[in-house]
Amino acid sequence: MEHKNNDPLHGKTLQTIVEQLVDFYGFDTLAELINIKCFKENPSVKSSLTFLRKTDWARKKVEALYIKTLPKMSL
Repeated sequence: MEHKNNDPLHGKTLQTIVEQLVDFYGFDTLAELINIKCFKENPSVKSSLTFLRKTDWARKKVEALYIKTLPKMSL
């Protein structure tokens, strides 16, 4: 019997999630959608990952936005 994981985050690294969101929205729109400094001031994927790995509430917001955005993305 094959088990299918229905979690959209399963197998996705935080880096992949951030990169796909940046590709889809850009940092300006991400900063409007999620009000965190790493998306507003000198944004980069690397600095965002450093912050998000240390800050649970911010990571949860990014993951929630990713799940909400998935249907709109053409992967």
